Amino acid sequence: MWQRIILSNLYLAGLFLFTGYNSLYAQYTSHEFIEKGRKLFGEGAYKEAIMNFNNAIEKDTMDYNAHFFRGKTKMIFEDLHGAMKDYNKVLDINPSFPEAYFERGNIKFNLQDYYGAIEDYSQAIRLNENHVQAYFQRGQARKELEAYQDAINDCSKILEINPRNIDAFYLRGILRIEHGLIREGCLDLSKAGEMGDLKAYEVIREVCNRKELK
Repeated sequence: MWQRIILSNLYLAGLFLFTGYNSLYAQYTSHEFIEKGRKLFGEGAYKEAIMNFNNAIEKDTMDYNAHFFRGKTKMIFEDLHGAMKDYNKVLDINPSFPEAYFERGNIKFNLQDYYGAIEDYSQAIRLNENHVQAYFQRGQARKELEAYQDAINDCSKILEINPRNIDAFYLRGILRIEHGLIREGCLDLSKAGEMGDLKAYEVIREVCNRKELK
């Protein structure tokens, strides 16, 4: 008898929780699930965030923001294939979303598909000509392909947008040195160091102060 009572109580408790969940699911819109997921993402609760983005997509499969933020969350778990699929879906729905191209470019960069990454970064820039991160990452990808002058041009563009971008000075310094422009590269590194990037001085000591360069 007591066993049947316990099982009955467990059934009722489960039914209550399920009914409560359905009630909450019914009352939230896709946008509300996304906002809740973003809040959880910011708090580092990534599994719970993905659940909310999944719910948002179930509510509205064409909500590209839900796919976008789910893709960003999947990147935390290093699910590159899953994130790529989400960014592809975003761009199927909204081909004019620069951040989706940028994030997909980052996946391709991580997979060493540098030409593909450059194309995505370039598309992000075409949609947002002041996309500093896209210029920087494109410069990094071009560096991997030893397309030094193009990479230098990306860094110079960043410095047109923001003349105090330390990372651009540092990367342009490295690129110029690798491209054989030692003096110009060392001056860029000096500027980066002056602005607070202490690792620039390590390169200056190793490369710029060599006697054979003087």
